[in-house]
Order: sequence, then C-alpha cells, then structure tokens
Amino acid sequence: MTYVENDDDAAFVVGRKPVHEAVTADPDAIDAVFFRQGPIHGPLAEIRRLCKQYNIAYKFVPQKSLDSRHPGNHQGVVARLATTRFVELEDVMQATLSGPLPIVVVLDQVQDGGNVGTLSRTLLALGGGGIVLPKHGGAGIGQRALKASAGALRRLPVCRVTNLGRALDELAEHGFHLVLADSGEDAINAFEAELPFPMVLVLGGEEKGARASIAKRCPVHVRIPMPGDFESLNVAQAGAILLGLAAERRSSSVR
Repeated sequence: MTYVENDDDAAFVVGRKPVHEAVTADPDAIDAVFFRQGPIHGPLAEIRRLCKQYNIAYKFVPQKSLDSRHPGNHQGVVARLATTRFVELEDVMQATLSGPLPIVVVLDQVQDGGNVGTLSRTLLALGGGGIVLPKHGGAGIGQRALKASAGALRRLPVCRVTNLGRALDELAEHGFHLVLADSGEDAINAFEAELPFPMVLVLGGEEKGARASIAKRCPVHVRIPMPGDFESLNVAQAGAILLGLAAERRSSSVR
C-alpha cells in the first residue's frame, strides 16, 4: 500500500487501487476520502459507493489541490488515514461514568483539528470521559489534531457518530445532562450555574456554533460572561474554561 505525507505530516493512501484496498480492508482506519472535482465513474464510482456503504466522509476538491498536495499519479483519489481508533458510544459512556470527572464533550461543526486536539488535552488532564464527533461536517482526526492533543487523542475514548442528535438522545436516556455552551443573552451565566453530572458539554463550531437541531436538545445553555469587552473566545478556550468550572464544581460536591 502506498503512503505519502503532506505538509501537515498526515498519512494518506494515494491512487485508485490502494484507496480501494484500504477502504475495503479497514474502513474504520479511514478519516476521509478526497476525489477530484468532476464526474466520476468506474473505479472512482466504486470507491464512492464503498464510502457510502461504510459511512466514510468524502469530499470533492479541485484537481490542482490534489496535484499540489499529492504530486504524482494520484489518479483522482486520496484517502486520509485517521490517527486514532474510534470506539462505540457505549464505551465513551462507561469510561465517563467510571472516571473522576463525568463529562463527555460533544463537538458540533467544529472545523479546526487543532481545537479538537486542544480540547481533548484539557479533557484528559481534568479526568473527563471522552469525546463524541460527527462523521460528517466537522474536523477530521488528523495529525494537526493529534499534535495539539499532545497524545491525549490516543488515550481518550473518541466516538464518531452518523447522527449527532440521536447520540445526544441516547446519552440523555442513560442519565447524562445535556449542557450547551451558548453566547446568547438568555443563556445562564456559567460562573453562577449549577452544573449537573454526569454531563455532556456540547460545543458548537468556530463560526456558526451548534446547529438548531442540536441546541434544542440541550435543556441547559450556559454562557461565559466577558466583562473585559472582548467579542468571543475560540471553541478550545471556551471549552477549557467550562471544563475547569465543571471540575471545580465536581470537586466541591464530592468533598
């Protein structure tokens, strides 16, 4: 199998036959597949069919993008390998309930792998349980995320789900309290809120926040007050503040 490294040091499988073999042999090891823009047929159409069958994220990108990042005969298709193994949602729940800080972090529309990695580092350091990500519409778990996590992504249970709303429903059914980080004025001041445990902390994307279908599932919305007259924090910074607050509340409750 042919592997190459791009400028982010992420591992890729390049070419029609190698990508087909990689997707068929171990679909869970594939983070995403990239096709050149335009009509696809034959082997490329079969790879796309396999992506749909195994629910692997795939994108169409300009030809020049593939040419510049993967020089040589990429044959119109490249697969990016995941840097961590994924677990089932039940595994995340079990790890969270048995850990020192019973919090699951759920990310919706978070696009920057560096933010994913930084959040996982904070969560692991404070004793949190795991992370849940959508398979589509969010950052991949590539080397950028792994580097930012300082290895945390290899130690935390990480689950990718097809339907994030359904995953939240399942977490709620198992007794987890859903809490959304929200910048709206109607949200509760996080420094004054009673944070419930076990908790799911939902963090929305860098620009658009959480989708309405996700936000409406969360009974508790909390905001971080910013008296310093600053417009916003990025998702990793906001998540770190809220996780730190939750850790303090948890520590106080078990004394």
